[in-house]
Amino acid sequence: MRLLLVEDEKRMAQALCEILRLEKYEVDHFSSGIDGLAAIESNVYDIVILDVMLPGMNGFEVAKKARSKGITTPILMLTAKAELDDKVNGLDSGADDYLTKPFMTKELLARLRALGRRRLGTTDGILSFGDIALDTGTLTLSCTANGQNVRLSEKEYRILEYLIANSSQVLTREQLAVKIWGFESEAEYNNVEVYMSFTRKKLAFVEAKTEIKAVRGIGYELRYGDV
Repeated sequence: MRLLLVEDEKRMAQALCEILRLEKYEVDHFSSGIDGLAAIESNVYDIVILDVMLPGMNGFEVAKKARSKGITTPILMLTAKAELDDKVNGLDSGADDYLTKPFMTKELLARLRALGRRRLGTTDGILSFGDIALDTGTLTLSCTANGQNVRLSEKEYRILEYLIANSSQVLTREQLAVKIWGFESEAEYNNVEVYMSFTRKKLAFVEAKTEIKAVRGIGYELRYGDV
């Protein structure tokens, strides 16, 4: 999963990034509300960890503006404020959960896992679309029609995970590049083409009818059968 951390306290941000990366999350970090909102609007993140006290635009404003633009990414709001009114304000602004500083790492990770399951729409760690099933724990792709399966590389897995989670829309090459490689990566769009080819071969290997279709001039989408 790719997470966005919007936190202006340098030491806190560094510590959180280290913890989350040890837990195998991909993390991008921004320190201002304005930059954080721009990143959220890219719609490539699975979860946003958003501090309230930010320069330029506070977390309440960031969440509210993101929701007004149709962004549905789960938001976990962090704040040193424990008053009930602040919690209510955060939730009313569009946050999905609220964590007061200081907090225990175990609680943060548990809340992220819960938001991740909600985001992916799974309780058993299996993502499904058409005749394919993706095991989020073992990175295994299976065809439900014939039982054949194959292990995916990390990037192949993340491509399919992203496509399944957004199966109702076409994803652009820009979205895929940022989602898989991150904002600061120098990966070019041909990287997307290469790994898309690898992923298609894995779908063909398990003889799935689900396909990754290219939409001319836009990007890619998942299709099953003649749909």
